[in-house]
Formats: sequence, C-alpha cells, structure tokens
Amino acid sequence: MTQSHRLREGGRINRARVIGFSFDGKGYAGYAGDTLASALLANGVHLVGRSFKYHRPRGILTAGAEEPNALVTVDRGGGRSTPNLRATEVLLYDGLAASSQNRWPSLDNDIGAVNNVLPGGVIGAGFYYKTFMGPATAWQKLYEPAIRRAAGLGVAPREADPDHYAQRYAHCDVLVVGSGAAGLAAAQAASEVGKRVIICDEQAEFGGGLLSERASVTIDGKSASAWADEATIALGQNPRVTMLKRTTAFGYYAQNFIALLERVTDHLSSPDPRMPRERLWKVRAKEVILATGAIERPLVFPDNDRPGIMLAGAAQTYALRFGVKPGERAVIFTADDSGYAVADAVAATGTVIAAIVDMRAKAPPELTAAALSRGIPIMPSHVVIGTSGSKRVATVNVGRIGPDGRVEASAPIDADLLLMAGGWTPNLNLWSQSRSKLRFDEARQIFVPGDPVQAVRAAGSCNGTFGLAEALAEGFAAGAAAAGRPSQKTFAVAGAIAANGGYHGAVPHPKDPRKVKAFVDFQNDVTARDIGLAVQEGFRSIEHVKRYTTTGMATDQGKTSNMNALAIASTVRNKPIPEIGLTTFRPPYTPVTFGALAGRSRGDLFDPIRKTPMHAFAVSRRGVFEDVGQWKRVRYFPRTGEKMHDAVLRECRTVRKSAGLFDASTLGKIEVVGPDAAAFLDKVYTNGWQSLGVGRCRYGLMLTEAGFVFDDGVVGRLAHDRFHVTTTTGGAARVVAHMEDYRQTEFPDMKVWLTSTTEQWAVLAVQGPKAREIIAPLVEGIDVSHTAMPHMSVRDGTLAGVRVRLFRVSFTGELGFEINIPPDRAADVLAAVWEEGQKHGADMYGTEAMHVLRAEKGYIIVGQDTDGTVTPVDLGLERMISKTKPDFIGKRGLTRSDLVKNDRKQLVGLLTLDPQIVLEEGAQITASATPAKASPALGHVTSSYESAALGRSIAMALVSGGRDRGGQTLHVPMPSGAIPVKVTQPMFYDETGARLDG
Repeated sequence: MTQSHRLREGGRINRARVIGFSFDGKGYAGYAGDTLASALLANGVHLVGRSFKYHRPRGILTAGAEEPNALVTVDRGGGRSTPNLRATEVLLYDGLAASSQNRWPSLDNDIGAVNNVLPGGVIGAGFYYKTFMGPATAWQKLYEPAIRRAAGLGVAPREADPDHYAQRYAHCDVLVVGSGAAGLAAAQAASEVGKRVIICDEQAEFGGGLLSERASVTIDGKSASAWADEATIALGQNPRVTMLKRTTAFGYYAQNFIALLERVTDHLSSPDPRMPRERLWKVRAKEVILATGAIERPLVFPDNDRPGIMLAGAAQTYALRFGVKPGERAVIFTADDSGYAVADAVAATGTVIAAIVDMRAKAPPELTAAALSRGIPIMPSHVVIGTSGSKRVATVNVGRIGPDGRVEASAPIDADLLLMAGGWTPNLNLWSQSRSKLRFDEARQIFVPGDPVQAVRAAGSCNGTFGLAEALAEGFAAGAAAAGRPSQKTFAVAGAIAANGGYHGAVPHPKDPRKVKAFVDFQNDVTARDIGLAVQEGFRSIEHVKRYTTTGMATDQGKTSNMNALAIASTVRNKPIPEIGLTTFRPPYTPVTFGALAGRSRGDLFDPIRKTPMHAFAVSRRGVFEDVGQWKRVRYFPRTGEKMHDAVLRECRTVRKSAGLFDASTLGKIEVVGPDAAAFLDKVYTNGWQSLGVGRCRYGLMLTEAGFVFDDGVVGRLAHDRFHVTTTTGGAARVVAHMEDYRQTEFPDMKVWLTSTTEQWAVLAVQGPKAREIIAPLVEGIDVSHTAMPHMSVRDGTLAGVRVRLFRVSFTGELGFEINIPPDRAADVLAAVWEEGQKHGADMYGTEAMHVLRAEKGYIIVGQDTDGTVTPVDLGLERMISKTKPDFIGKRGLTRSDLVKNDRKQLVGLLTLDPQIVLEEGAQITASATPAKASPALGHVTSSYESAALGRSIAMALVSGGRDRGGQTLHVPMPSGAIPVKVTQPMFYDETGARLDG
C-alpha cells in the first residue's frame, strides 16, 4: 500500500508509525497525525462523495470544519456507526473503516447522477414548491415517499449507541477559543499574571495556521511552527492553564456561558472502555477571547466543484502540515495576495504551477517577482471560466477580462489541481451567537466584530487582522486586557504574506448563465443562478432566500457559501451587501452528537427513577406501580385474583371502616425559615399566615401573577420563624423555584431562607376511624387526643423510638395523621405501624384509592381538577382569598374583567342518572343531548370514579356558570349516546366533616 502522493519528507506526521485504514472497502495506508482527508490525498484519492441534489462527483475542498464535500460514515462496529463526519476532521487510527455517502450502487457509478444531465432549471431553486402540486393524496402516496427515500446524506444508525459520554462544568477567568497565533499570544498574556485560563482548539494540535506556514516565515527568529510548539509547551507547564485540544466551542450563550465539545477517544483504535467517547464542557468565563480565525472563500465560476478543485489555503495545509503533494500540475486562481504564498508552498512540493490566474490587474510587485523567479506564469486580469474532466479536473478554461468588463476566452490549461484563493471571511459565528454586533468593513467588503454585548474580545483574523505580526500583537493585548492589565508586546515576524484582496459573488464569464452550474453551496448544490432566481421571484429577505434555495442550510451551515450568496443577491438587487442583511448564526457551530448533549441522561437515567424509602415494603405487598413525575408510586395493592377495580374498592372500604396506610413521601416539602417567614408566605399564598399559631396547620393556595391556581398544600408552623410547607408531588421543584425567584427578585429585603426537604422526610399517612388507636401505643412525647392535637395541627416527638414530625391532617375526609420520618428509619416505623394496624384491620392503599377518597370529599388535585386557567373562585374557594392582606401574588390578576365573569367554568359535582355509569375523564359536557355542531361545550369532566362508600359513580367537572346550574340535567356526549348527568355540589360524602375527628 504505497502512498503515491506522499512527500519523502516534511510535515508534522509521524512517519515511523504506519496506520492501515479502509475507504469504501479498499485498504490504504497513512501515518499517525494524518486526518482521513490527508491520508486519502496521500494515496491519490480525490473522489470522496456525491453532492446532495445532482449527485455530482465531489472531492476534498478544505482542510477543516468548513468542509462541505468530504462527508463520510465511520463504522467502528458494535453499533458504533457515525454518519456525516468530515474527513478533514476524522483523525486516522489503525483499522479505521470509512465509507462514502449519498451514492448507489457505488461512488464511481452512482445512478443518482442522472439528475446532473437534466437542464439546469429543472431542479433548481424552489423545485419542490413548484413541482409537487396537486391533490393531497398524490403528495402522500407518490411524492413524499419518493422524496424521503432520496433525501438525506448518511444513514442514521439503527442500533443503540454503546458508548458513554461525560459532562463537566468549569469556571475560568479567561477562555480563549482558537490556538493560532492570536489565541496562543492571548493565552500567554492572561496566564502570565496567574489567571485561570482555558484554551481550546478543534484540531489535534495547538498552533492553528502556524502549523501550515512556510519555513521562511519566522516569529522571533524561530519558524512559525516551532514558535507555536514552544508556546504550547510553556502553557502546558502552567498549572492554572487548561488546554483542550480536539475541542470545539460550538455555542455561546448568555452571561459568558460557552459550550465546548471534547472528542476524547474517537482518534483511538482501542479506546479504554472506561473513558467517555466525548465530553461536554459547560464553561462560565469572566472574559472570552475569540481567536477563531478566518475561512477562505471559494470562487464562483462554472463547474467549480470537480474533484481536484480545492481552496488554496487547504492545499498549503496538506503540503506543509501533512506532507502531501496535492497534485502534479496546478492552476492557482486568486483574487488575494495569499494565493502567491500558496504558489510558493505548493511549488516546493514538486507540483508544477502552470499559472497564477489573478483577477486583479496588478498584484504587489514583490509577490509577482518572487513567482516569476520560480518560473511561474502570471495571468493578471484573468478569470477561470470553467473546467473539464470526469471525476477529476483535467483542464482549466480561462478568460481575459477586457476593459469593458467582458470576458474573452483564452486557451485552456492542462491541470489536475485548481486552487481557489477568493479571500478570507472572518469566522464570526461565536461572536454573533453572543448577540454581539457585526460591522461591515466597506473597504475590504467583509463583516468584522462590532460592539460586544458580553465580556468578549476578538483577536487575529476573526477580527479582520490578517497580518501575522499584527495578529500576534492583537492577541497578546486582548489577553492582557482580559486579565485586567494593560500590556503591549511586539513580535518580530519575517517572511509572512498577509491576506489582502478578495472577491465576492459570481466570477464574470462569457457563458449563458442559464446553462451553467456555478456552485455557491457545494453540499446542497445551490448555484449562482438559484440565488438570482430567488431574488427575481420576489424573495427580498436573505433569510427567505436562504430557505427557498437552501444555501447555507447544509451541515457546514454556510461557512464557505454565505458571503458569496450575499454578494450575488446584492448584485441582482443592486443594493450594497449591508442592506441585503446577514443570515443568523445559530449554535451549534459544527454538528454535535446527541450522546454528548444527553450525557449520562440515557436509558434508565434519561428520566431518573425516584423510589421512596418505603418502596421495598410496597414491593413485598405486591404493589402495582405507576410513574408520577419521576416517582414510582403504588397505584393499588391487589390480593390474589383481584383486578384493579376490585382492589381499589376494597382499599376504599378499608379506609372508611378501619384505617389505611399510604406512602405520601413524594409530597414536596420546603422549610421556610427566618424572621420574615410569615410575611413572605403572606406574599406567596392567597390566605394569611401571621395569625397562624405555633403547632397549627393551614391549607394554602398559591397563584400565578395572572391569578390562576398554581399549587396547593398544607403548611405547618413549627416555630415563630419556621414553617413546614408541603406541595403537590408533581409541583415540588417548580414551587420551590417559584418561591426562590420571588424571594431573590421581588422581596430581596426579607430575611427568609428556603430549603427543599422533600428527600429529608419520608411520610406515612394513617387514615381512617382507627388511625388514633393505631399510632397511640407507638407515640412518646405527643398527646394525640382530639383535645390536645386537633385537626390541622403539628407536633414533634417520638414514634416507635424514632424522632418524627407528626401532622394531624386528612386528604380522605377521615381522621388522619401524617408521620414525617427520617428516610433511613422509615422502614422501621412502617413495620411498627403496620404491625399495630393489623390488630385493627388496617391495610395499605394506593393512589387510585386516594383519588376516590379525596373526590368523595370534593378535595381538588391541582393539575387534574385545574387546567392553568382556573381561579380560587372557580373552585369555590373564595374563602381562601384574604380580604385584609394588602397584596399577594396574583391579587391584581383576580380583578381582571374576564376572571370575574359569571359564565366562567366552575367546579361542580356530577351524578349520572344511571348510578352504574362511570364517566370518562376529559369528556365534554353539553346542554343538549343532541347538540348542534356549532354549539360549544359547556365544560369537561375532571375526575370520575366509582365510590364504594356511596355505592354509585361520582364525578367532578368544570362547567360554564356551574354553580348556577345546581339541579340541572346536562349531557355527556359519547359514541354510544349522550349520558344525562345531574349537577350537584362537588362534595358527596360527610358534608359536615364529622368524620375528620373520628
């Protein structure tokens, strides 16, 4: 396996370590340090893929993350198949197996290439919108299936991802993104004064473009790459500097929060299975320095997409960094001084430079003199007007730009390599993501950083500073400023050629533009004609042009295409580029795996299972569980031969007759502590708390600012300055966040502190007429008599030898106690209470029975009997609204005109005329048994059950003007016919409340 295009010496690869790999099933060899792209080029492989729409042959265009063509699938076996990886970023390792995409049956012979022989306008811009019209059935049965089969690039893996991913939070004083000249200088300056610095770079080595500089370019007397190596070593020896290679900064969010993706093991042939494949860094930085460089622009001319056509800077990288001879005979098409530097670098590999085709009439004399001294022909005022070749460029057609601007064709030039130097576009994706402004530099026709919104600085070529000496100085100054110290430093640079010049938009050529394909977006096959057509068809916003043509919407997100697309639209509309606008840069900068974003939140950890401390006992009693939020809660406890319906009725009868034990540990619990605790609760709840005595409890209702019910629960006063607040199971997290938000933003002067204690207390509810008899023998230090511990009170004491917090509260309408127990002793207390309960005929009951019991009493469940638009008045709880408090959250919302209307939906009870019919929850309610289609529903059923205590069905509902409909007969339409129901009060059992006292 010879590497036919590998140079005998040079580059930064490790020639002592040969690496075997395959591409489309054929074996090749490369060296350690290669990327898949450099190794393929070293083996003379230029055809690497097919384009998305026309299936045209495509080769390697770039050497970095901006690559639009060389997308491959890498299969590591065992379900580790990853599509759409850029060959320019895939690091070579032993046994790497890559395959091309978007072709069938093979890359060389792709049947999809038939699209390429169709006339240029047939599947151009708006193809789908204009073509697939007609009946919906035709779309569903014919067009859509065919399009979906043809669409896509790589094939998504079907097996579960076997790898694991890590996530890490980090804080630093200065985050430097990019390790080129400006980035390394910035990190040096910031670290010299002891600042905590993180520097990251997406490549496998630090140094950026310095690693691809010509040997004649020196910094402080050292070659550019040697200077980069020394700077990297020095930074690595500083314990306060974190260096992250193979790490891409892909998202810039508020308050200097930056997301980094580190590829940890993808470059290894046999990674340690204990290591994560990737690590997501979530970095909060005091200061950010963006040294993200610039992206070279392609030139837009007919047939500019053949394999062998490459960005000039990429060819220099492959030649000098990877020791690859990019071609035998090259033409350099340039509009920028950097094209001459590339000519010098590529010629040194032995490649014949057939010509430098320069769009400009005149280049700097020192550059032309150097090229001519090498025997390189220079063709000023010339452009490339086309290419020929099948799966590799063979000839380059050029033309001379006349004084009138027209192009006259010249003789073609034989070449197997065409290098484009269209100028450089500052890489401003992250700057824009930070919401910082962009400014258009009219003289250079590029966007550069404008006013920053966050604590961020740009340095180097991403700031439009293309000179090497200037970029180094600017980077150092940015690092010093970020570290809080003014400092200037100069660097002695020799031999560097700065980027200067450039061209945007379609290159002039003599051909009929309707008959040529001059590509702007290589991956999505968007041509210059497509951009012009979109504008002509009325699309004025560049965002609309982008979506209509799909330019900039490929996996490279327009890195090589956006500026040319803007320029073409600008020309067609005859308006300057700034007036055309700019598309939005959104994260991620490059694609990010779902695994990295999920981290450990996958499989069983995707939604972590929460079990109560009494879970094992429930399992032993054969409890049937359901998911309530993240909690596993017992739905019912079936006995042998029982189905759920029978088990629930039995559990309900047991609670009403004797007693039931219920695991209520999932209730949210919050301790509110401080001198202003009562005053704070006055603000949060609708009712008052200042008058609540120590040792007493009160039911509380919490509203949103709009006046709608947000949550409810019982609150106990433990001391003058301490309250125990309970919330609904599903509302625990949002309630504590709600309270903390108001504490910090609206009431910051209040001396009050909040602590979530949901996990600090397991709760065992003992409910039923025998409840006091069951717990009394076990209690020490608490008088549980009715007189000493009335309904809605709380005491601290000991039960079964364990310190507990005992509440006398009820959610069943029966005498009830809730025992709050330290979690590690919950099993002991449960065992003792269970043993005592057996003497009185007690049993366990689950959530289904709990729902029935509370509905019999008319107790609501927030989220079931409310829907986010319900007020306390709608629920019949107007007594819960304090008339003396000057303010509380939601008070003004309750006065809105639409919240005091008489026809609002209000909570009522429903009794079916046939007592055996149980209504469906969510069923609509109408006034007529046969309502007209235009008749609106009056409301819906919120809760519906069969009641063992009443021997019939019961239901609760929200009905328009419900309280004025008492005694009316309404109807619940069902497929089998309307069910008549009678409107009642939403309380069906023990209306006097006598059973609460046993």
